Amino acid sequence: MDLNPVTLITPSDIMEYVFCPRFIYYIYAAGVPQQEQRRYKVQKGREIHEIKQSSNISYLWKKIGCKKRESSVYLSSVRLNLKGIIDEVLTLDDDTMAPMDFKFSEFQDEVYKTHRIQSVCYGLLIEENYDLPVEKGYVLYTRSNTFKEIKLEEKDKKNLRKIISEMLRIIEEGYFPCGTGYTARCTDCTYKNICCG
Repeated sequence: MDLNPVTLITPSDIMEYVFCPRFIYYIYAAGVPQQEQRRYKVQKGREIHEIKQSSNISYLWKKIGCKKRESSVYLSSVRLNLKGIIDEVLTLDDDTMAPMDFKFSEFQDEVYKTHRIQSVCYGLLIEENYDLPVEKGYVLYTRSNTFKEIKLEEKDKKNLRKIISEMLRIIEEGYFPCGTGYTARCTDCTYKNICCG
């Protein structure tokens, strides 16, 4: 009996989809890998994650009421079609939990949509695997040493489920989606030489 493997999507995949849905087509349906390891920001971000995870920033944990934290936690959910490695899984004083994500950037007046979506992904994975409520997430912007709280609302969870459904259609059916509506994004795209725009 043939059993189809369950497709598990990562938050990074979702960020690529939000940037441009065709990323998912080229990576998964067409099998054309992107060379992201060459991009400076990605490499620098990986270095910062390692530094922050090994440093003691206890003032932050006290400020948000964290009584326990786990670093670099891999979680997955077949039900959600989702998997990922969370920088920090926090248990808070009120017995709720929260994800903490490190970003190699400065805080620029608002939390970006992609950071919010990533926090929702991690929150859902924590709820699914720990069976405890997750009402918020945190992002630590390492270049300005600023952290922001993100409320995890039902509308965000619903939007995430819709995105995952659209991504599964591309991956499993080979559907070729429309590209981004922001043509400026095409300039730095690793697929600009093969994409029809």
